[in-house]
Amino acid sequence: MPRLLQLLAGLLVSALLLLPFSWPSPALAAETPAVQPALALSAGPQRGQELFAAHCAGCHIGGGNILRRGKTLKLAALERQQLASPEAIARVAAEGIGQMSGYARFLGDDGAEVVAQWVWSQAQAGWPAT
Repeated sequence: MPRLLQLLAGLLVSALLLLPFSWPSPALAAETPAVQPALALSAGPQRGQELFAAHCAGCHIGGGNILRRGKTLKLAALERQQLASPEAIARVAAEGIGQMSGYARFLGDDGAEVVAQWVWSQAQAGWPAT
C-alpha cells in the first residue's frame, strides 16, 4: 500500500508541475482557431474519450477535479449541481461555468456534445475508463 501511495503522490506532483504548460489561457483561446471537423481523431465514444484526454483530463482526471474538490464529474456531483444530463454537460464544456472557461473553440463544432456523451456514460458507470 505505501508503494501505491508513493506512485499516486508522484503522479500528482508531475501533473501539478505540468499544469502551467497545458492550461489554455483566455488570451490563447482568442487567438487559437477552432478544431475543424475534418481533424477529428475518431468517431463516437472513442472521439469523446480523445477530446476529454486532450482538453479536460488536465483538471478532471478520472472524473475528479484537481482545482475544486466538489466540482467533479462524478454522478453525485453532477446531480447536486443540476448538471446530470449530456445536454447540461455539453453546455458547460462549450460555455464554461464559474471559474472554468468554455472550450467550444477547442472542441470544434460538435465536440462539446461528443465529449459530454462520453463524460455522461463514464459518470453513470462510475468512471471505469480511468
